Amino acid sequence: MKRKFLSTLIILLTVQGVMAQVTFKTAVSKTELGLNERLRIEFSIDRQGGDDFTPPDFKNFKVLAGPSQSSSFSSINGRTSYKLTYTYVIQPISKGTFIIPSATITYEGEEIKSNTVRVTVSDAIEIPEDPNDPRYVAQQNIHLVAEVSNLRPYVGESISVVYKLYVDTEKVNVQNTREASSPSFNGFWNQNIEVKKWVAKNGTYGGKPHRFVIVRKMVLIPHKSGELEIDPLEMEITAGVPIGRRDFFGNMLMNDVNFTLTSGKKTIRVKELPEEGKPFNFTGAVGDYKFSVTPNKTVLKANESALIKVELKGKGNLKLVKLPGIETSSGLEVYEPEYKENIKTTLSGLTGSVYDQYAIVPQSRGKFQIPSVGFSYFNPKEQKYYSIESEPILLNALQGAEPVDEAVVSNKKSVISNEGDIRYIALKSDFVSVMKEDDFFGSNLFYWLMILPLLSIPLGIFIGKKKQERDSDIIGNKRRKADRLARRYLSQAKKELGRKEAFYIALEKALHNYLKAKLHVETSEISREKIAEILKKKEVDQDTISEFSKVLENCDYARYTPSTDVMMKKEYENAKTVISKIDKQL
Repeated sequence: MKRKFLSTLIILLTVQGVMAQVTFKTAVSKTELGLNERLRIEFSIDRQGGDDFTPPDFKNFKVLAGPSQSSSFSSINGRTSYKLTYTYVIQPISKGTFIIPSATITYEGEEIKSNTVRVTVSDAIEIPEDPNDPRYVAQQNIHLVAEVSNLRPYVGESISVVYKLYVDTEKVNVQNTREASSPSFNGFWNQNIEVKKWVAKNGTYGGKPHRFVIVRKMVLIPHKSGELEIDPLEMEITAGVPIGRRDFFGNMLMNDVNFTLTSGKKTIRVKELPEEGKPFNFTGAVGDYKFSVTPNKTVLKANESALIKVELKGKGNLKLVKLPGIETSSGLEVYEPEYKENIKTTLSGLTGSVYDQYAIVPQSRGKFQIPSVGFSYFNPKEQKYYSIESEPILLNALQGAEPVDEAVVSNKKSVISNEGDIRYIALKSDFVSVMKEDDFFGSNLFYWLMILPLLSIPLGIFIGKKKQERDSDIIGNKRRKADRLARRYLSQAKKELGRKEAFYIALEKALHNYLKAKLHVETSEISREKIAEILKKKEVDQDTISEFSKVLENCDYARYTPSTDVMMKKEYENAKTVISKIDKQL
């Protein structure tokens, strides 16, 4: 017993000694840096066989590059050394003293932790004006600019933001770019205008000739007054700065530098719409519009319907406009309107048309009048309200039932049957001889009913096997359960139609639960960009991803903008369609 104890102790000490020889450490390029500087951090293990490397949580830092993995092996005078290194490049996002936690790695089944590192971040450091410093040269000749079309718009007035990258190509060239941080547009309805290809053009910056490219274009519509801030766009730039020497082939040698560019914050001072002259039926339409209410026909035959189109054309906040409804008399049956839009997004704003189309069916013949419909809007250029009144519409139903006269109906009396009355003598009868009826016994139906139980036996066996296969499909059952959950939330959204806030919450929840079932991730905790990236990895086509992101985006901003029942129904249908498309591709 004593010998066994000693053997066990020796083994434990040996393993512990081996583990003690393994070194896994964290090293940084500097422990004090400015807010605009970068930090190189390395995690190294000196033994082969390290696996399952897990980096620390880089809280208060953003990862610019990494992890890059490298290894080295050497043998000198019989002594071998090995080193496996994971490298990151990070940049602080706030000032203060921070402790970077330990990284972990698994070696021979044991989890090993590296040391923690304390880093102090101070104010941004100014780069000295040194013409020989490549980083200074690059930052002086590359600029990211946000150009806003109007810094003093009205509520509901469209403005544009164009982000341009200016480069003095005689002194520096741009080798690589990456968007590090997207701007936020709190208080604005916003829509991105896709820049399909960067096209370099000639321009000037600071009075000097530069080449520039447009990297992003946005259309914004403020939905509240006051000072609203647009956060900056940040880009990671890799630039090549000539060092004044050429290689063997005559090409200029470059010194590559990496740095971050920002467009800077922009403050938009949004003006409230004037109260003077505001029409009573004004609902927030801002722009330059034409309004019309037109029928496709005014003379109807029996059971024929007329289509009434309530249309708005022009330029302005078209997607945020609530169209007025029509009023009809009790003799007309009106169906829910069909909403359609044909809108193009340009830097000058939203242009095109939107309309509601009503189907109307007369209940009887006669003439019916649809009263005029009023619409008001504010023209920001003229700083003036306008009101438009449509012409009344007269529908003439030539055929159909007689119009109901309520006075006549109230005087009518029911006919009372009297058993003592003399009845008419029937000259013909409808009696059928029972002798002509077929006997059930021996009929075709009789034999079919006899065979049916026998036919149901193989059918029952087949259904039983299918049920067993379905029950054993654990993953499939989980997905079906999640699909039912998504449909339940879509059903809840349908019930909430007409209640804007509750509807969009339910709709957004349904979309996230559907993705949770299909992708096995908590999509409610990640951004729309990350969702799009995951769907792209699953080989979902870009158009479908864009449609899904658009529905999620609409759910987000629709809570703060005017919304009609028709718009909510359209969003509901869009959600069903995009779920169906994704389901076919996953």
